[in-house]
Amino acid sequence: MSNGNGYRGFSRADLDREYSPSSVVPSLPFYLNEYATLSAAAHNEHTPLTDLRYSASPEARLDLFPVEGGASALEVFVHGGYWQDVTKEQSAFAAPDFVAEGIAFAALDYGLAPAYSLDEIVTMVCEAVAWLHANAPRFGIDPQRIHLSGSSAGAHLVAMALIRDDAQRIAGATLLSGIYDLEPLRHTYVNGALGLDADAALRNSPIHHLPERLPPIVIARGGGETGEFIRQHDTMAALLRRRNAVTELVCPTRNHFDLPYDLGNQHTALGKAVLTRIDDIEEG
Repeated sequence: MSNGNGYRGFSRADLDREYSPSSVVPSLPFYLNEYATLSAAAHNEHTPLTDLRYSASPEARLDLFPVEGGASALEVFVHGGYWQDVTKEQSAFAAPDFVAEGIAFAALDYGLAPAYSLDEIVTMVCEAVAWLHANAPRFGIDPQRIHLSGSSAGAHLVAMALIRDDAQRIAGATLLSGIYDLEPLRHTYVNGALGLDADAALRNSPIHHLPERLPPIVIARGGGETGEFIRQHDTMAALLRRRNAVTELVCPTRNHFDLPYDLGNQHTALGKAVLTRIDDIEEG
């Protein structure tokens, strides 16, 4: 499939650009700084439980924003950063919106490449789901009301967690601007840190492993995305439509990096879809 200089007819330079979502936004550092600023404000406002360990690895930590009342739903956010950047300290910006709706929120950390392989990273996210399910009652959370969300590489990790969720611990999921076929990444700059071979890319590509039954899913992307991220979204959305109730959104005024701001905001199309999905599941 590859001639060593590109993939699927792309030159290496063009493919690198297609898989660099920052190539179509004015400033990636602006968004990374804003993630940190908004997340710090959420911490100051709500005083979450921080650095809860969900497995033995030192990076296996999460910050939890519980709510009063008991037996609440939980929204877990898995950050992006191409599996090699960003932390939970930059990933709590949506917490206030969910807490205001009576929904607990967790920002998840996981080991990053190249120190961890993608197989190990996927396993860590699955371990976090299992830990949260087992420990939910300690924090006033209903273990049957755990919902996952992730952006970019985080959406990939959420999709992989859905595939491995044999115990049906996940009540629903939201996938934002995700990467679901990893083979193209082997032919880009991204693979310098990941070190994927063909088998690892196939093993970790959700589009090849979706079970016939899945919980309700919202899948969304921004209007400002590269062609390859649009293709990845379209392919995954088509596969999901064959399997379960899926809500698909394209948010024209959002891009790859600011779309997650809408995650729990009831005044946006994405936030309304996510909150409606949670409410519908609880009522059902």
